[in-house]
This record gives sequence, structure tokens and C-alpha cells, in this order.
Amino acid sequence: MERVLKQGFSIDYSYNIYFTEDLFSPQNTLLRDFFKQKRNPDFKQKILFVIDDAVWEKHPELGFKLNVYIKELEDVKLVGPPLILKGGEVCKNDPQALDAIIEAIDQYGVDRHSYVIAIGGGAILDLVGYAAAIAHRGIRHIRIPTTVLSQNDSGVGVKNSVNYKGKKNFLGTFTPAVAVFNDYQFLATLDKRSWLAGISEAIKVALIKDLDFYQWIIDHAEQLPKRDAAAMKELIFRCADLHLEHIRNGDPFELGSSRPLDFGHWSAHKLEQLSNFQVLHGEAVAIGIAIDVVYSYLLGNLQEQEALSVVHLIHQLGLPVYHELLSTVEGKQKLIQGLVEFQEHLGGRLTVVLLEHLGKGKDFHQIDAELVLQAIDFLSEFQAAYNRLDEVS
Repeated sequence: MERVLKQGFSIDYSYNIYFTEDLFSPQNTLLRDFFKQKRNPDFKQKILFVIDDAVWEKHPELGFKLNVYIKELEDVKLVGPPLILKGGEVCKNDPQALDAIIEAIDQYGVDRHSYVIAIGGGAILDLVGYAAAIAHRGIRHIRIPTTVLSQNDSGVGVKNSVNYKGKKNFLGTFTPAVAVFNDYQFLATLDKRSWLAGISEAIKVALIKDLDFYQWIIDHAEQLPKRDAAAMKELIFRCADLHLEHIRNGDPFELGSSRPLDFGHWSAHKLEQLSNFQVLHGEAVAIGIAIDVVYSYLLGNLQEQEALSVVHLIHQLGLPVYHELLSTVEGKQKLIQGLVEFQEHLGGRLTVVLLEHLGKGKDFHQIDAELVLQAIDFLSEFQAAYNRLDEVS
């Protein structure tokens, strides 16, 4: 006789994304209030900071400010000096970086009542979130994103990961942070590439979900590359809100094969790898969006002028639409191989989001490699035309 025990439960999880300036100023009570709300009356909770080395270098006062701020709090204490790790995609490729975090957690006795706080770009946030998720089966982690891309996309979501066997995000978890603090002050020290790169994720989510937001980006295409702080704050807030709406009402743990927020990403992930991660994620996404937009036009979903307007907007914002790695037959073939890897990452049938029309994404389960090649050639000609204009001017 067969016997079955049926198990089922649901978990109600919520976390806040705070938008602020100068988080560690004594006058800013946001973090202090958070720890007071989450306090344990029986003991002081421990804090381990893990900080992106570029942030540490560009903000030499940060260590002093952290010490002063945390010492004034009654409910938490620092376990030791911050752990400084090299940021960027290199940290997700380096097993020693993960080991260093796990070792610090072990050395300082950081337990499940403690906090691991990551300050840095998306790669550091991914790495630290993964380490916190696997240590003790889950330590509370707080994210303090410091780039446009991490504040409007990767830092506000529920995913953590490292790269493994040459594959991007091969090891990872779905583990939400207990809170995210977007401190706009960190954006002031970003270099030009990092400032611009995060805009691509806003273009992405606007194209597939919100035509009004897409028009807003067009209307502010001159201000954004000029480091207009007010415009960037609005872009980050609206972009983060659209990402959170999808997580909240969509498929937060990606149990299906549809991943709308990966519009433009199948080729972006592969291009990053082919460039040995010299191409920033946001730059690769910009190229990936351009490829998928032109491909959508070649399918007949968009008018040529609509596709050109998107490509022109990406270019106007100072983002790339093409890369020389795609100028050879070998480079193109390797890029298309990214479709296979993308399908493996989904763990099911191939599902790529393309544009049904501007403002609306749609799942497609087949990709015509010849049309992809035509899209790449289209973008190559577009880039060449602008290069000729630059030479004349």
C-alpha cells in the first residue's frame, strides 16, 4: 500500500529599498533606525562589512565614517575591519574571493543573527550575497549598491551568484537581502563608463514594460550623459520600481523558462565572456539590446524607423551598439553559441524575450541564426556610418 505525506507552505517575505544621500552621516538616521527595528534585546548583533576596492579607494574617509557611525549604535557592533576585495567581474571568477568571505565569517563568528553588509557594484553584491546565503545556510545580508546598474537593477533583486566553469552565474541562490540602501552619493565618483553603463538596464525594462518610461529616457537623453544628478536619480528610482514589480508579480525564483528581464542578455553574457570581461555588463547589455531590437525588426515586429530610433538612443546616451569582436566569422559564431549556454542556464527550452512592439516584450522559443547575423551586420553598418561622420566633423 502506497502512503503519501503532502507538504506545503508559503513564506511571506518583504524588504525595503531605501533611497538616500550620505548614509553614514551622523545626521542620517536611516540605518540606525533599521537596526533598532531589527534589534535582538538579548545581545548586540555583529556586522561584517565587505567593500569593493574601487569604492574603498575613491572614498578614503569611508572606513572612519563606518567606525564612528556603528560605534554610536546600541544594537550592533563591528566584528573587525572591513574586508576589502577587488570588485568587477573578476571577483566572481576568483574562488579565493569567495573563500576570503567565508573565512571572515568563520573567524569572527558571524552567525545567522548577524549581518554581512556589501558595499560596491553588482559583482561584489552578487558574490557577498552568495557567500551569505551558503554560510550557516543563510546569514542576513544588506546591500549598499554604489553604481547606477546595481542601484537600478542587480542590487534590488533576489539573485546572488558567482561564475564557474567559465559560465556566468553558474553557481547561485535566490536569497533576498533584508534591506537595500541606495546611497546616491556614491555615484558622484563613478567614471564615465560606469555612469553610462547602468542606463542600459533602464532602456531594457522600459522597452519591454513601460513605453512612457522609454519616452522619458528619450526626453532626457541629453542630460543623462552630462551627469545630471536629478535625472539619474529619477531613472534609478523608476527602473528599480519596474524590476521590483516584475519580481513581485512575476516569477521571482525563475521556476519557468520565461525571463523577461533578460531581454538583450543572451548575447550580452557571451560578449562579456568573449572580451574577457573587458566589456562592462551594462555595455554588453546595450549591444545585446541593439541586436535583439534589430532582430525584432527583421522578424517584422517593428518598423525599421522604430528599430533605428532605439539604436540611435543607445548611441546618443554614449553606450555601444557594436563591438569589434563581432567583426569576424569566428566571433559571430561564438556569440551565437551563447544561445545554447543561455538555454542551459534556463534549464528548459530556449526562451528569448524580443519586442512584440515598443513597450511590450514577448517570449520566443526559436532564434534564426541567419537573422542574428543580419542584425549584427546592420549594427556594424550603423556604427561605421557614425564613425565616418565623426571623421568628417
